Amino acid sequence: MSATAAAEQDGHIAGFGTQPYRFYVINILLLVYILNFVDRGLLSVVAPQMKPELGISDTAFGLLTGFGFALLYTVVGIPLAQFAETRHRVWIMSVCVALWSLATALCGLSREVTLGGITLGAFWVLLSCRVAVGIGEAGCTPPANSLIADYYPANKRSTALGYYAMGVTLGGALANLVGGPITDAFGWRAAFFVIGAPGVLVAILLKMTVKEPPRGYTDPPGTVRSARPSFKLALAELSTKTSFWVMCAGATVAAFCGYGISSFQSLFINRSFGLSAGEAALMINTPVALSSAVGTVAMGWMAERMSKKYPNAIAWMTAIGLTLSVPFYLLAFTTSDLTVCLVALCLGGAIKYGYLAAQYTIGQGVVSAQVRAVSTAVMLFLVNLLGYGFGPLFIGWLSDHLFKLQVAHLGAAELTRKMCEGTAKTALSAMEQGVCAAAHPESLQNSMLITSTFYALGGFFFLLTCRWLRRDMVAGVVKAA
Repeated sequence: MSATAAAEQDGHIAGFGTQPYRFYVINILLLVYILNFVDRGLLSVVAPQMKPELGISDTAFGLLTGFGFALLYTVVGIPLAQFAETRHRVWIMSVCVALWSLATALCGLSREVTLGGITLGAFWVLLSCRVAVGIGEAGCTPPANSLIADYYPANKRSTALGYYAMGVTLGGALANLVGGPITDAFGWRAAFFVIGAPGVLVAILLKMTVKEPPRGYTDPPGTVRSARPSFKLALAELSTKTSFWVMCAGATVAAFCGYGISSFQSLFINRSFGLSAGEAALMINTPVALSSAVGTVAMGWMAERMSKKYPNAIAWMTAIGLTLSVPFYLLAFTTSDLTVCLVALCLGGAIKYGYLAAQYTIGQGVVSAQVRAVSTAVMLFLVNLLGYGFGPLFIGWLSDHLFKLQVAHLGAAELTRKMCEGTAKTALSAMEQGVCAAAHPESLQNSMLITSTFYALGGFFFLLTCRWLRRDMVAGVVKAA
């Protein structure tokens, strides 16, 4: 056997680099993904303080956290992913990390400005910064998934991708753990400066220490690879993978619920239990995020071991987790006991977030090496544009709609959301304050309850994925019995 063939065979079995170095790389990529979600999720953490200051509706807040971020994030993601199929993936990620970190820091400068005689309010300045964050973060996950697929062979990839996927929940935990206390102590603007700046150093560390592996290094020997895959080629390959599209439907529904609920979770805790931004972050959001992180990596680990006996385990285990999370969320959003709410949110998060490991494992496993980054970008386009983009916006809109109906029913149709938040409510009459005390928290509570039931629909789609998954897998993650 020639030296090249031997290296190809070894890569197929062991992956790129030594085991300690692979462990280092996966942790650097995890750190980058954590920063991705720290910067993305900080807005939700500071919401109890920031939202009354800006005087915006729940719908406008949903636009900031969801669609305003997700639109260009998804649109830019596909061409960046296609670029990553033939270019240096580590360089692309490094530049993008620095960009979104600087944009996050700039969110703290969001104030009313006048440009060319046109005055932009703080909301529009903040929205512009969020768009910039989205553009930068578009260059993270597709090349990272492609790198992981070359560092780890197919039989180890599910655990590696599940480990990487912990960045979603660990990022949420860190955003709360750091951003919450800073917001209470120094204000919401300071939180953006403190959280955003370190990302530039991480970008430098990534570029200087992570090697670019040969593309398709872990593919079986003799695998035919296209030198310059086109987007059309990637779509042609994906068009034959029914399991990919059904999985995307399930992941999109799960993201719709998950991003919507997490975006408004601090506001829900603040309105229903009276906790400040820092208190909600430390007492509720951080333990929920940590338990969710454990569930994410546990799903990848368990599915990898069970797939030897049950080839479709990664899909049906995810379906069970999503469906079983519904009663926990219903309990969390109806109880008046803060401890019960915390426990229910932790359990719901722990059993549902396995879908993250599933979406990456299936998304990588059903396509050939040369289109892995594009397949991930297509998946994220759907998941983020429809799920992340519209989930928070839907909860915000529904909350405002229910608020209007409730205040009208209580005889105070002139009340607005802004009048019920912050110090503005002190100027209201006793009757109006009573209406605010009921309608302000309950409208959001009911919106969260309605949205959480959709998790069962996501579970149905993942269960349906089992019908085609064994046929579509090409990377050896799921094998026919």
